[in-house]
Amino acid sequence: MARLLALAHRFETLIAEGEVRDYADLARLGHVTRARVTQIMNLLSLAPEIQEHVLLLPEVDQGKDRLTERHLRGVVKALDWQRQRCLWDKNPGKPVA
Repeated sequence: MARLLALAHRFETLIAEGEVRDYADLARLGHVTRARVTQIMNLLSLAPEIQEHVLLLPEVDQGKDRLTERHLRGVVKALDWQRQRCLWDKNPGKPVA
């Protein structure tokens, strides 16, 4: 999950520096859909302290990551950071409806 969030920050830099034009360019380069790029980029809407928590998660050595981008979609949908914090505190690492 931390890598995905770091990737979103890298994508943001590539667009800001003009190395790619938009999400469609990123999608073509990454061989993914524009929708997937949007899902990744939406992680940048997370409150800063949630982003920090995600970036500091320990690396997963075995099995699957307990926290996935899908788990964070419900948190990201809340544009208000206070609401995001409430959702995060209530369900860290769990799907949020």
